[in-house]
Amino acid sequence: MNPMLRRQFLRDLGMSAAALPFLGGLPSLFGQEPAKVRPQRLVIMFSPNGTVQDKFWPDQAGLDVPFKPILAPLEPFRDRTMLLKGIANKVRGDGDSHMRGMSCLLTGTELAPGNIQGGSDTPAGWASGISIDQEIKNFLQSRPETATRFGSLEFGVAVPGRADPWTRMVYAGANQPLAPIDDPQQMLGRLYGQMKDKESLVSVLDGVESDFKRITSRLSAEDKALLEQHLTLVREVETELQKQSNDLGLNHPVPDIDPEIELVNDNTPAISRMQIDLLVNSLANNMARVATLQYMRSVGQARMKWLGIEEGHHGLSHEPDADASAQEKLEKINTWFCGELAYLAKRLAGTPEPGGVGGSMLDNTLLVWTNELGKGNSHTLNDIPVVLVGGGCGFKMGRSLQLDQVTHNRLWLAIAKGMGHGKQTFGTAALCEGGALDLVS
Repeated sequence: MNPMLRRQFLRDLGMSAAALPFLGGLPSLFGQEPAKVRPQRLVIMFSPNGTVQDKFWPDQAGLDVPFKPILAPLEPFRDRTMLLKGIANKVRGDGDSHMRGMSCLLTGTELAPGNIQGGSDTPAGWASGISIDQEIKNFLQSRPETATRFGSLEFGVAVPGRADPWTRMVYAGANQPLAPIDDPQQMLGRLYGQMKDKESLVSVLDGVESDFKRITSRLSAEDKALLEQHLTLVREVETELQKQSNDLGLNHPVPDIDPEIELVNDNTPAISRMQIDLLVNSLANNMARVATLQYMRSVGQARMKWLGIEEGHHGLSHEPDADASAQEKLEKINTWFCGELAYLAKRLAGTPEPGGVGGSMLDNTLLVWTNELGKGNSHTLNDIPVVLVGGGCGFKMGRSLQLDQVTHNRLWLAIAKGMGHGKQTFGTAALCEGGALDLVS
């Protein structure tokens, strides 16, 4: 039954418009057996300003290598983690390292000419190509068996309201940056309907629950359990949003001020968890198979007071290696980011894979954690932090690789190939020599 006929059938049953996105994809409602197809998903997580390399990279390559302190939160997933040292962003041209590090990170191609001045280098504009997440999204959306409601979702945490090459990593095409949504309530509205306020959200959910009760006898046990989990998770997010609003009086407003004095609201940790919960929920309901999760921005001055740190992140990243206090704070910051990645992995690992294929969602999802710089105080684009977690793409996990500063274009080609998209080049063709990295054998 095609999507138009499904929607007409649901309307004939008297289903509300709000219920259609919930119910339209449940095969047992239409007398169909669920397809036992194992999906492939991709989630790219970004954190800024480089890392503390001697607290991040293991001392040697190989299987089951001990993790350094920053990666300690991933210990439960060590056998499902791959570390890639020696990935380099070799895109050159206009713009400073932060600009190219951010806007060329997922695009793998040069910044277009422009008048945005950064650092001491030449001015530049937006990236001149599509980002890898959108390339893969377009490929999946072109095939009926992998197309989803949204295709991709762009989540943010504490991303400022300004728009420039330091704040955008996702591109629909040349000069087409896509802004992440960093307000959980706004993301909830996008996922589950246009809600004007929390009261309308509750009324919509009540209506959907009423619709669900009317057709429950038509659903298989598997679809019934999936829908119940769906509604429970949405209710939990709504409750948490209300709690945050009551406790703090704020829903993470981003002040429109100079980036050098940018402030991050103290409820950022709670917002991060709500965004991750929404992300997992949206993937579980097959709303998208590609997502990005962007924390802050390049050159971001987040003040992470919940870690006992008063200084801005970017300022700390510029302190010399000999400044032990700054290095300790940077270690705490990057360990916190890793903890959020571990929480995402834990949520996926604890969610059974829908569709009757068995296992967890993490078995079929590749998480990629990366950064725009290798090291903040040198602005190097070598040894960009790259951590892969999960079972998606069929990669051989549980190991650390030492590469010879290979281009990050080749990493994106490997991930595209793992997602079924066998491209020969991506981004700047000259940077794709050697083809996709072999991460399977």
